[in-house]
This record gives sequence, structure tokens and C-alpha cells, in this order.
Amino acid sequence: MTSETRHRRFMAEINVIPLVDVVLVLLVIFMVTAPMLYRGMDINLPKSASNTIKPEARAVLSIERDQRLYLDKDAVSVVQLERKLRALKDQSPDVSLYLRADRDVPYGIVVQVMDSVKKAGIEKLGMVTEPTGAERVSESVATPAQPRKR
Repeated sequence: MTSETRHRRFMAEINVIPLVDVVLVLLVIFMVTAPMLYRGMDINLPKSASNTIKPEARAVLSIERDQRLYLDKDAVSVVQLERKLRALKDQSPDVSLYLRADRDVPYGIVVQVMDSVKKAGIEKLGMVTEPTGAERVSESVATPAQPRKR
């Protein structure tokens, strides 16, 4: 008997299958219950003849890296831009415009587009940016004393 116990080896592997089963069951439970957590309250709102809150008209003007312009999702040339913005202003006088420009677009192009927006009479202009993350912006921006080399 002693020789039989000497030759028997213990299995030193972790059995992962029960762990995976538990994780999958928990995943299914959370997938089923998550939509129920965000349910709002049921309220019967009173009726009103006049609407005091007007929906705000918004448009997005995008400048891609290769300097192509898009007003919402429609491609626009620099020549057509001011005319289309005036038409947008005529449709909704209180329109808000959000400008999304690629970081590699030359500054002069962005200023030219912003000038067209102001000429069209649009007063509300916002710049769309992304929050800073692990990337360091200070390294890529040229300091006034030392211009960036090209």
C-alpha cells in the first residue's frame, strides 16, 4: 500500500469550469435586471395650450484632416459654407453651431471657417473637444520662444 501511495500524484490544477459557470449566471442576472433599474417615474403631466420651452436648433460643422467641410453630414465647400449657414440661420434664428475640427487642421483654416460662421450671423458657436487623457498636449504644442520644427 505504501508503494501505491508513493506513485499517486496530486492534481495541482485549478478547476475553472465552476468559476466560469458562476460568472455567466451573474452576467445573465445583471443583463436582465439592468434595464429595470433605469425606469423613470410615471407622472401624468397636465395639458397646456402654449409651449413655453422651444427646442433648440443645433448643427455640427466638421473639418476633417484633409480640410473637407461637413455641415451635419452633408459635404460643403468653403464657397457654399456661408450661403448654407445663412439658410440655416433663416430657418431658425436662434441656431447653435458646434465646430469640430481635427487637431491637424491648420489654424488659418479654422479661423476662416469661424469667420464664415460670424458673417452668416450665427452668434452661438461652440468648439467641440475631447477630454484630456493620458496623452500630454504640452509636448505637441509649440512654445512661443521655440517654434515647432517641421
